[in-house]
Amino acid sequence: MNIGKGYHLTYCTNIHPGESWAAVYESLQTYLLPLKEKISPNKPFGIGLRLSARASLELEQENNLPEFKNWLDENGLYVHIINGFPYGSFHGTVVKDEVHQPDWTTPERLDYTKRLARILSYLLPQELDGGISTSPLSYKPWLKGNAVKTEEVLRQSSQQLALLVEDLYHRRSHTGRLIHLDIEPEPDGLLETSDEFINFYEQWLMPQAIDHLQSRMGMSKANAEAAVKTHIRLCYDVCHFALAYEEPALVFDRLEKKGIKIGRVQISAALKADLPASTEERNTLATQFEQFSESTYLHQVLVRNNNGTITQYPDLPQALPHLSDPNAVEWRSHFHVPIFLDRYNQLQSTQSEILKVLRLLEAKQVTKYLEVETYTWDVLPAEIKQELGASIQRELQWVIQHFNVQE
Repeated sequence: MNIGKGYHLTYCTNIHPGESWAAVYESLQTYLLPLKEKISPNKPFGIGLRLSARASLELEQENNLPEFKNWLDENGLYVHIINGFPYGSFHGTVVKDEVHQPDWTTPERLDYTKRLARILSYLLPQELDGGISTSPLSYKPWLKGNAVKTEEVLRQSSQQLALLVEDLYHRRSHTGRLIHLDIEPEPDGLLETSDEFINFYEQWLMPQAIDHLQSRMGMSKANAEAAVKTHIRLCYDVCHFALAYEEPALVFDRLEKKGIKIGRVQISAALKADLPASTEERNTLATQFEQFSESTYLHQVLVRNNNGTITQYPDLPQALPHLSDPNAVEWRSHFHVPIFLDRYNQLQSTQSEILKVLRLLEAKQVTKYLEVETYTWDVLPAEIKQELGASIQRELQWVIQHFNVQE
């Protein structure tokens, strides 16, 4: 929904289980209609649509896509962004590192993303651009620190993304719909930080994509560079950049100076704790962190040490034995907790990072799209859980309350 000054706020429907199109459609009918009535009764309400590979294939079959578009129009709903990160199952099964499969070296990932672009260009309102979020190319631990393998993944991913830019450029020329891919850095992804994202963009993506567009389409170098920067952007997930201990203002400034766009901001909060000195208090924290150690998703832990270095663990179970480390002063864990909570017993959230980002967006619009992305409701400790519809509403209202952009 448009919340003022051109900002569109929604939530990501990866919160809802469902890998088939029938299951996705049912969840949208169940949750979107009452939510719109409560939070945006008189204005159109946007959807941050998540489609698995299976659901995207089924949506293009028979008359499903036109029927869905009619349903959106009849109910004052629209689709402007799609979550194209998880390719397969995302609920009710062990996801962990499989969320990165297939990675950007594969034709399956490219074909899936092109399909999402076709769907989005059909659904997208005429006056809006559309964004598709995607994985940070691959999963770093699979490469085991092998520089040769890493460079090969970067090279292959760049080639695939060059093909995607060509597709998106042609799509815009033929349909008038601007679609951009929003790459989402996250812990243990091949791209984790702004440094890694910018280095990939400048050293790998840009040279290969420009060469591809010049040779395949006869573009000038300037036009090819402009096409890449139009169609390949950053997805700024607040939780993920908080885990990397990066200051939002510095990241935004660096991207602006490089001419790299932010396609969307995903509003999310990580779990954190400032570590006390006493062993007894740390043992209490360990017990509380254990409640968030579950088997569905990866919950990487990034530890800030007293000398300023960062120690990283691939998941909570591997990190917990090290909570007593006297050099550690702060823990942050990749567990998307409700954004309206700033603490849970002795644990805290990185909600303050969201507030920093909102202040920056109030001062300067670097993207139009804000997407709440708390997808962990079904694996949260029982004390935090609420009815899902009410929880979604509360998160959106929290953003509106703390974001001063009303016209």
